[in-house]
Amino acid sequence: MNHGNETQHMDEKIDLVVLDMAGTTVADDGLVEKAFDAAARALGVEPGTAEHAAQLAHVRATMGESKISVFRHLFGGDEEKAQRANTAFETAYGQLVDAGHVTPLPGAREAIERLRAEGRTVVLTTGFARVTQDAILAALGWTGLADLTLCPADAGGRGRPYPDMVLTALLRTRAADSVRAVAVAGDTSYDMRSARSAGAALAAGVLTGAHDEPALLAAGATHVLGSVAELPDVIAAYERAAVAGD
Repeated sequence: MNHGNETQHMDEKIDLVVLDMAGTTVADDGLVEKAFDAAARALGVEPGTAEHAAQLAHVRATMGESKISVFRHLFGGDEEKAQRANTAFETAYGQLVDAGHVTPLPGAREAIERLRAEGRTVVLTTGFARVTQDAILAALGWTGLADLTLCPADAGGRGRPYPDMVLTALLRTRAADSVRAVAVAGDTSYDMRSARSAGAALAAGVLTGAHDEPALLAAGATHVLGSVAELPDVIAAYERAAVAGD
């Protein structure tokens, strides 16, 4: 961590907050794994086989990454298979959403509303396709809750761990003059790597999703929180420290 660089920019306010969805603001409850099972079956990979176990381990390890990227890896770059698997995955996940299996994490909506009331711009990001992201937002009654929502396709096709969605959030909203005025929160190491690659001042890992504290810290988290509900207070504390020159 470059403390010198952080000190140099300590007078900057956090103007843009980029939040992950599943596992961070939205409860996952195993839905990704259930949808993966459906995708694997569609391509003839049955539960209980060594191939299925290896693929599921990779899915778990890469939570937060763009789903199409995960399937490209699993099927050795076979684009046709990857696209079929991704379509099956998104369809299965959408059916789970439609069946009422998606819920907001406690305090998430309130945190978003507070951040916006404080004059900050909030962007929700996901590794899912746009159709799935929109279905989740509609099911939660969150359409319009954030200033902007982004999926990998909105940022040129590359999802996490690349910085593209964070930088696209900044470019599209024009909410801040510098990446040092950006905070990112997510539940995976991929979120943290994306935040640090983008140059965000705060990379807040939350413990409500896929990865634990050591994994989040190893990926560059500047803060680890019990949940996203703590984020507004953490940002406020960061800004107070900046004013004090700590």
